Parts: sequence; C-alpha cells; structure tokens
Amino acid sequence: MTWSDFYLLCFLVGFSLSVLSFLAGAVNFHLPYHMHLPFHGAHHAGDLTGGGHAPGVALKSAAIKSGGHLSWFNVSTLLAFLAWFGGVGYILTKHSHFVGLTILGFALLAGLFAGLVVFQFMARVVKATSTPMLDWDYRVEGTVGTVSMAIRENGTGEVIFEQNGARKSTGARSEDGTSLPKGAEVVIARYDEGIAYVKPWDEFTK
Repeated sequence: MTWSDFYLLCFLVGFSLSVLSFLAGAVNFHLPYHMHLPFHGAHHAGDLTGGGHAPGVALKSAAIKSGGHLSWFNVSTLLAFLAWFGGVGYILTKHSHFVGLTILGFALLAGLFAGLVVFQFMARVVKATSTPMLDWDYRVEGTVGTVSMAIRENGTGEVIFEQNGARKSTGARSEDGTSLPKGAEVVIARYDEGIAYVKPWDEFTK
C-alpha cells in the first residue's frame, strides 16, 4: 500500500461514516442494522416517556449526561480528523512536490483543525440543550397538538405537539372517552402516567 492509498482509505472511511452519522441522526434515516452513531440517540430523547416522568426529562437527562463529560476523543471528531487528514494527504501526494514527512505534517494539521471545529460545534450544541429547565417548561397542559394515530372510543392513540421548539409525541386518550380521527387538532387537558388526555380544539374555540 502506497501513501496515497493510505490517505485515500482514511478519507473514504472518515467521509462515508460521517455521512452515515448525519443521515442517521439529522434526518432520521433508519439503518437496516443497529448502530450507535453520534447524535442518533439524542434524536429520540425528545420523545416523551411513560412511567410518570414529566415531559422533557428524558431530553434534559440525556443532554446533561453527554454534556458533563464531553471528550475530545469522540466519534464525530475522529471521523472529521480522518476525512480531512486523508483528503489533504491524498491531494498533496498526487498534486504537489512535497516530501512524505511534509505532507504528513500538513495532513495532521488539517485533521486536527477539522476535529477542533467539530468539537466546538458539539460543545455549543450540548451546552444549549443542557440549559436548566424550570418545572413549567415540562408542563404540556394547554398545548395544542395533532392526533397522529387515531384515538378509538375509550382507547389509546398518539398525539404530536411542539414544546420548547422540539417536536414530541406521546400516547393519548380522549378526555371524555370519545373517538378522535387522525389529523384532528386537540388540546392537552392533562398529562398522567405517560398519557396525555386531550380535548378537541373546537371545544375551546366555541
């Protein structure tokens, strides 16, 4: 294996895994197999959880756990380092007259710079999501949402709503036990043990 092959391999590994990471976390692309990628878990942390926990606690806990000990040596910074290290090294090997050690030095500097940029971005994201929240921020009573899974009579469906700029979903039941079709606008009257009890929006506008 030549140096150009080595640099190209580093670039392909770093770039391809970075793309997979972005697709899995940023646009909710589901891989055909289970793989932990950066920020993929955080995407699901915004959903409400049952068991009596207040809405938003899952997201806050995930942010605090990840933000409290954010390491320089994480998957995102490593992939950025590999992609830039390999890309710069390959280009200089093919299109410059520098010797091997000089190319290696430039490639290392490029990789370290890319890793630093990614780390600073991650640190800002974690800092923003780990901001302490008040008890009022967890409350969903009075929030307007949309039925995403039809609620049958005396049955349970699902409702989607926004809270603190994040889109969330939770199990839902009709407050009076009537059925509600998918797409109906509702207001969350109360939240109990992981279930939102909703009323049609029309009842509040009459």
